[in-house]
Amino acid sequence: MASLSYDLTLAGLSVGSAAALTGIGLIVTHRATGVLNFAHGAIAMVCAYLLRHLTVEWDWPLWLAAAVTLLVVAPAIGLVLERVVFRPLAVLGGDPAQTLVASIGVFVLLVGGAALIWGQGARADAPTLVSADPWGQLAAAVVLALAVWGGTRFTRFGGELRAVVDDRRLAVLAGIDADRVAAAGWAFGSFTAGLTGVLLAPYVRLDPYGMPLLVMEVVAVAVAARMRNLPVAVVVALGIGVAQSQLTRLHPSGWGEPLLQAVGANLFVVALLIAALVLPGIGTGDALPRTATARVPTPPGAWIVAVVLFFLPLGFAGSDLTTSVQVPALGVILLSLVVVTGRGGQISLGQAAYAGLGALFTALLAAGRFPGLPELPTPAALAVAVLLVAPLGLLTGWPAISRHGLALALATFAVGVGVSRFVFAQPYATSGLTLGRPAGFDGDRAYYLLELALLGGALLLVAALRRGRTGRALAAMRDHEAGAAAAGVPVRTLKLGAFVTGAALAALGGGMLGMGFQAFDPAAYDPVRGLLWFAAVVVLGADSLLGALLAAALLVGLDAGARGGVAAAVIGVLAVLIGRFPGGPYEALRAATHHLHRHPHLTPLGRAVRTALLGAPSEPTPPARTPHPPAPLAPTAHHTGTPASRTPPSHMDAPDLTSKSTPPGPQPPERRQPPEPPVPTEPPRQPASFELPAPSGPPEPHAPPKPHAPPEPHASPKPPEPLNQAVPTTPHEPLAPPEPRTPQEPVDPPRPTSLEAHGLYLSYDGFTALHDVSLTVPPAKVTALVGPNGAGKSSLFHCLAGALRPDRGRIVFGGRDITRVPAHARTRIGVARTFQQLAVFPTLTVAENVRVGAERGRVRDPAASDRALRLFELDSVRDRPAEGLPTGTLRRVELARALAGDPHVLLLDEPAAGLDTAEVAALARILRALAADGTALLVVEHDLDLVAGLADRVYVLTAGRVVASGPADQVLDPRPAPEGGPP
Repeated sequence: MASLSYDLTLAGLSVGSAAALTGIGLIVTHRATGVLNFAHGAIAMVCAYLLRHLTVEWDWPLWLAAAVTLLVVAPAIGLVLERVVFRPLAVLGGDPAQTLVASIGVFVLLVGGAALIWGQGARADAPTLVSADPWGQLAAAVVLALAVWGGTRFTRFGGELRAVVDDRRLAVLAGIDADRVAAAGWAFGSFTAGLTGVLLAPYVRLDPYGMPLLVMEVVAVAVAARMRNLPVAVVVALGIGVAQSQLTRLHPSGWGEPLLQAVGANLFVVALLIAALVLPGIGTGDALPRTATARVPTPPGAWIVAVVLFFLPLGFAGSDLTTSVQVPALGVILLSLVVVTGRGGQISLGQAAYAGLGALFTALLAAGRFPGLPELPTPAALAVAVLLVAPLGLLTGWPAISRHGLALALATFAVGVGVSRFVFAQPYATSGLTLGRPAGFDGDRAYYLLELALLGGALLLVAALRRGRTGRALAAMRDHEAGAAAAGVPVRTLKLGAFVTGAALAALGGGMLGMGFQAFDPAAYDPVRGLLWFAAVVVLGADSLLGALLAAALLVGLDAGARGGVAAAVIGVLAVLIGRFPGGPYEALRAATHHLHRHPHLTPLGRAVRTALLGAPSEPTPPARTPHPPAPLAPTAHHTGTPASRTPPSHMDAPDLTSKSTPPGPQPPERRQPPEPPVPTEPPRQPASFELPAPSGPPEPHAPPKPHAPPEPHASPKPPEPLNQAVPTTPHEPLAPPEPRTPQEPVDPPRPTSLEAHGLYLSYDGFTALHDVSLTVPPAKVTALVGPNGAGKSSLFHCLAGALRPDRGRIVFGGRDITRVPAHARTRIGVARTFQQLAVFPTLTVAENVRVGAERGRVRDPAASDRALRLFELDSVRDRPAEGLPTGTLRRVELARALAGDPHVLLLDEPAAGLDTAEVAALARILRALAADGTALLVVEHDLDLVAGLADRVYVLTAGRVVASGPADQVLDPRPAPEGGPP
């Protein structure tokens, strides 16, 4: 027994040493470049194949082949990847989602290339570089770990490495060659990958698909070490390896034996599931970059071409459509990625698992082997399988609630690997399964027609999810998750719904694919297929229905020849070029051919002929273009109600929204003014400002009071039109305040008294951000929050908005405790907010941005978005995408979205950031008018001039404590207090 334990321990140390090498390589690459190298296993596989080819095929000496493979080829692969693939991404800003897609593309490319060169069959004659004695491998792992630890701690290169990891751009400004550091990290990481591959090759199956996946399973080692701690990675790897070997001694009887054997053989997979789903995630970036196809119109006639191509097999092929029947089924599976990834912006690397479960459950139900359910006809079995798999989408949807970027990618990948290893690879679940086709659809042609009908239904479902209220909410969540929540979108529910819908569609496509094969083939749903499908959808248009269909046709058609791997190689090439062509191949082609597009126009002779034939006046010669004055921020007293057309203006007649010049005329008044309400007289006209309806009667001249003098009595200006009432729409009619309601008309409920914070405490990792903070935001007043950087203003603001939950204290709104109410629910009860960094949705138009707020706010009035667009003078750009518009325009878009839901309280986080003097003056005017209309406003602002002229009450926050509060003229008075008086 002691001898058996010793032998098993040695075997576990051997496996654990190889896992430790993988962990070391992943950690070094991540620390040097910030990239989680999903291609690590593929590099290991290529190096193992190359060593075998040099020794077995070309009869090289083992030592020479090993030296060339490990010291030349492996580092060269890393250097090429850094220079060609990942350096362009780092120059663009190093978006973690794009680097993730690129690394998956490298994985797919290397797998496809290996399959093309060496074939897809397994090889059992790989040379043994180190004997089965584990001490050599263990020594290599320990020596490498100590060398890396010492090099990063006590050398100049280590200091440069840490500087690049902390802030690459700042390190470059300090004189550090970040490219050299990244290249060294990639070279070393590829060397460790190659070493892992050649050490494992003699003991595992060497094939293009199995070995890369086996290596990537041990990424749990690096995740457990938080991608930083090398000693932890080595200890975890050795411990899991030994435990996995020792578990092979257990042979319990009964139902638990197959499960225990599966766990014993896949303990690294269990560790991956725990590390990805339980441990805190790594990476906090957005899930995916905004898809290039989100605003790209479908080319004319594209759908006609697609329909014709999908019906071609029925007219020109014979009775055997074995290849063709795979395309509609795979198209349905890829449509699930359009829902989750393209529209929802969530990374999902485990869709192959749900497709396989759909096929497996369909086969079990049709065979009567599903526990607790009788044997069902094939169509009913497919329908029930879809219903059973859909809730399992929560396996990936639930981690997506709190994870982003790399952490979400690992979680979904772990689920896919776990399902593959513990379900598809177990004989007790899949042995002897066959899968027939529905009655009457046994032939390929009839079954192909059935698939086209199901594909059409899936297309209609996904198209519906891309339009309307749900489509706008999904796009808002994809573009800016925090902004979507602030607009009232239930982000958590929407994420879960997207994953559940995606799982259902993947199960439907998987069942269709299984019926096409007429058998359940686990290899058709392995995790490597999931990575390939994800890469294909992303590079060909993640938010495009036609892109998903094109990807399905390419994946099936390219691999239909004698050699497999062509599709993977092609998709891999497209994915690794994402750094050079971020918009994908379609956008790159459009940009390359843009200069070829001709814009025809009539010649003078043509205009004369047209005049003679149609009697139309001759087309005038276009006048010389003159600069237009900047568009006002809001309707003036002379502004027409609605424009004659909502067609976006062309580049020849659009107002110059980016112009900052001030035309001749009265200049804006000095911004620092005594804190007094606006006077009834109309101020001098500003070049770009909110202009409210002038009060009735002639203006009375007045003189402004002296600084710090009590304000003189005056009449308040007319408030802006409430967004829940009708406004005049007759052209050339000035805006006027709404008429008083009759007693019979319904009236809005009274506004809540205030938003209040009582004794808030908040801390981060032992640092106290808020300490016993209390404040009140009353209605019809402007409350300001000021203080130095790091004072806790943003923390308090996020607590009030619902983005953070305080450790102690209460937040009360209208007498109701809303401390635990999430951000989107606070928006629906009347607490809206804006962001310091613009939180617009770039792939949506201006009108769609505002409509999201109108649909999800307190008052859901279909006409509210149109009124908000007119109020903020956005009609001229309503149909333009928000991406690329000037900052001042986007500030108006964000304000219009917040006000479209008619909130009681409006929280503004540095609303003047990025605005010029005229725009700030206009912003102050509209905020005063909103307060006069009864809205409670809280402004977090660094511009003390704006605060002094706007706020009724000011709170000063320092080191997480309120150190002063009161009227603005007292709190912001620069004069020292009289001796013996109050501070």
